[in-house]
Amino acid sequence: MAPLAEAPRTWVVEILEAQGISYKLLPHESPAFTVEEAAQQRDVLIEEMVKSILLRDKKRQYVMACESGDEQVDPKAVRAHLGDERFKRLQFATAEEIEQVTGGCVMGAVAPIGLPTEVPVLFDEALKQCARYNTSSGDPVAGLELAAADLIAVSGARFAPIARRDGQPEINEHGGVA
Repeated sequence: MAPLAEAPRTWVVEILEAQGISYKLLPHESPAFTVEEAAQQRDVLIEEMVKSILLRDKKRQYVMACESGDEQVDPKAVRAHLGDERFKRLQFATAEEIEQVTGGCVMGAVAPIGLPTEVPVLFDEALKQCARYNTSSGDPVAGLELAAADLIAVSGARFAPIARRDGQPEINEHGGVA
């Protein structure tokens, strides 16, 4: 199957271009809503995929947690790293919250770019191993490949050990233990 005829022009792409950041647009054959689907369609290693997860607390304060495509976020580790009493009991944001906070990204096609300034962005330390990253374009029909340093700079990300490590229980999409 060939890539979709027309790649999207999203606000994520507009931000990159406005800042003079080089990227490669990677159109999909069909919309991809999981990291596994996107990696397969882009023909890239899942470890180079940046999975962006929007978390929230009870007061609707948000944090973007990003990890390698083969990892899972640990909300407790995110909260511990933030060290901020504002963030209590982090859980996964709803589809509606994702669209609102990210400026229109749909669940499964979230990029850590262009977020409100009050939303901290954390990258798991495992992502330090990559020279290039693959992330969403903000639309499920295409992804982006760009230099790791550029994605870190444009997202304002900080590194912390926020992925679930061996022996920890798996967290489901509702923020509970699976």
